[in-house]
Amino acid sequence: MNSHTPDGFRHRYRRSETEPAPRFESMPLSVRTLSSSALFQGEHEIGIEHHGALYRLKITRQGKLILNK
Repeated sequence: MNSHTPDGFRHRYRRSETEPAPRFESMPLSVRTLSSSALFQGEHEIGIEHHGALYRLKITRQGKLILNK
């Protein structure tokens, strides 16, 4: 029988409330940056060809990005 509770699992792997969120500004200046609105141009999915394979980059209903092969 499984003795783990879903709440216990979430608490162990949740980021600490005192841990600072990653800072976008800390990215090196040499990294080319595009806004998602410029990349998607009003669409919710785009295709990316990389080394002969097609990848799909999607915006989810929650506003997150998902990359699928």
